[in-house]
This record gives sequence, C-alpha cells and structure tokens, in this order.
Amino acid sequence: TRALMSEQHTEAYSASKAGLLGLTHALAISLGPQIRVNAILPGWIDVSTWKRSDLAHQEPLTAEDHRQHPVGRVGRPHDIAAACLYLASEEASFITGQALVADGGMTVKMIYV
Repeated sequence: TRALMSEQHTEAYSASKAGLLGLTHALAISLGPQIRVNAILPGWIDVSTWKRSDLAHQEPLTAEDHRQHPVGRVGRPHDIAAACLYLASEEASFITGQALVADGGMTVKMIYV
C-alpha cells in the first residue's frame, strides 16, 4: 500500500511502488483482451510463521497491532493468496488494470499520532 500512503524518508520506495501501478494499467491496455493485468496492494501481513527459525526473531504481535486494522487483525499470507485466486478466476473476468488493496482497511482509517 506504499503507493497510496507513505512515511518519512521512504520517497524512493513509495515512488517505486507507485510506478508499479502505472505499469499495471499500461500492461492491461497493451496485453488486453487476451491477458488481464491487475495489482494487489498488500498491507501489513504477518509472515513470522513463514520465516526460517534463525531469522524469526521478531516481537510477537500485540492486541494494539490488530486493533489498528478495521477488520480487527493483521493480515495473513492466506489473505493475499485468496486475492490472487480471485483475480485469476472467471469471477474476475471483467477486471483489468486495477489495484486491489488487501490491507484490512488500514488505508481508509484515520490514525492520529
């Protein structure tokens, strides 16, 4: 979701993510109608159970981490896999050139620091 929102000192990273959105819609035009092109913008996804044990030295998620999300929890890899499967399915055959935000609602929630 860094193409849509940023933090201090992340200019290059945010710009590169925004570039992927431009690439998505340009490819959708160039490759359609044979190929549909969409982007998935994942939010905070907990991948701690997917890391090698020697790299998994991160703090456990807190209740506050989960409360930051309107859906009440941090995302899981399965959430992104489900979005991929949906976009690849016949049910999404009329969707191309789009950015699907899968972030548990964080980009629409106003957070005051």
